[in-house]
Amino acid sequence: MKTTIGKYDPASCSVPVTFETDDVKHERFVNACLKNGVYDKKATAERVTQVALGVAAKIEVGAIVTPAAPENATEV
Repeated sequence: MKTTIGKYDPASCSVPVTFETDDVKHERFVNACLKNGVYDKKATAERVTQVALGVAAKIEVGAIVTPAAPENATEV
């Protein structure tokens, strides 16, 4: 699984993360790790790795799927 960690948001104390497999793209926020009140990039990356294990398990059982693209509505 490929994970992409976005920019730290101090207001929510989180980072946006994209989890991607061949078939599924899942985006969610993950709580960031702080050390002495300062964003800890390395510890946050470790946390994201742990979250990715759970996301992978949910993808495997079908609990997380990529939503189908909406069909184009035809005008009458």
